[in-house]
Amino acid sequence: MSETRHVALLVETSNAYARGLLVGVKKYVEEHPHWSMYLAEHSRHETDFSWLEGWHGDGVLARIENEETARFIRRLGLPTVDLSAARLAPELPGVETDDGTIALWAVEHFAERGLRNFAFCGDERFGWSVKRSEWFAEEVRGRGSTPHEFRMKPSGMRAADRELLAAWLTALPKPVGVLACYDIAGQEVLEACKIADLAVPDSVAVIGVDNDELIGSLTTPPLSSIEPNTTRTGYLAAKLLDLMMEGHTLAPGLRLIEPTRIVARQSSDILAVDDPLVAAALRFIRDRSDQNLAVGAVLRHVGLSRRALDLRFARMLGRTVHGEIVRVRMGHVAELLSSTDWTLQQIAERLDFSHSEYMSVVFKKYTGMSPGQYRRTVSGSVARQAFSRE
Repeated sequence: MSETRHVALLVETSNAYARGLLVGVKKYVEEHPHWSMYLAEHSRHETDFSWLEGWHGDGVLARIENEETARFIRRLGLPTVDLSAARLAPELPGVETDDGTIALWAVEHFAERGLRNFAFCGDERFGWSVKRSEWFAEEVRGRGSTPHEFRMKPSGMRAADRELLAAWLTALPKPVGVLACYDIAGQEVLEACKIADLAVPDSVAVIGVDNDELIGSLTTPPLSSIEPNTTRTGYLAAKLLDLMMEGHTLAPGLRLIEPTRIVARQSSDILAVDDPLVAAALRFIRDRSDQNLAVGAVLRHVGLSRRALDLRFARMLGRTVHGEIVRVRMGHVAELLSSTDWTLQQIAERLDFSHSEYMSVVFKKYTGMSPGQYRRTVSGSVARQAFSRE
């Protein structure tokens, strides 16, 4: 039996992201049951660590989000893995969500829906929000557009600040896609849209980060969100800390974990294209993602020839009508693979494929992974549900 290791978890319990990290730590400890963990209920701004007085520990997993926590960690002088992108203790190894991928997926999510205006709602208190803002701006500029940004005050959002957010949203070019740095900020954006009498998603499409089920379902309309792979992040952090407690020296710097998927809800369900016939065709296709839709049915719906509609699709979206049908259909397959335990045959029947083998061949050709490989990566590693290539 290994000697018991006493580990403090300076990880807040007040939000979905941090609780997901704790789930990952728990999974590691289930496989390596030689840890005795110390955890107190607190928020991400907590700086009172008096609950650790008299503690004789071996290591720490910490979300170092402020200077007080960084100083406390240095005073402890114990093996520590940082779970924050703020990097207030850059000498430590860390594990964090890949903010560059979050920004890329958000911009692609909006662009695939025809949006050409992009904005970011950030929170200056957090290093990861600043990083997401920088990556977001880079992705937007790379598409030849101008990024817009609203920065919450260092003290956080107060009731009166929602009016400022509403004014900012009103002044943005429309329609616009807004990436909120996390779901709470996304909720603020949606509430500010009500104040400004801005239609969501027709004028303002919104996507958050963390996929906090409670926040996402409390908002009206429900909030789309990018789901980080918090379980893998917490698990890897625990594994690294175990190595450090065994005496291994690890290089400082962040180990980045890609998010898992985009959970699309009503707040970003927009078809923003200038061409009304393309918009009608897109809506027709997406409303029938569970059907074996033929290009001919789309052509009859909009009253154009295949060549004419393909030219319009290529100009607006960079792909053909058939390419859009495949993209939407494969997105629906991916959604069912990640959100259900249905067999491939059940998924094929639900989505009106002639047989599961054909569905699997198309899925692998489109994504580079078999359905089984995709399902395994979603549940245990990294995968995505934003499909952009033809």
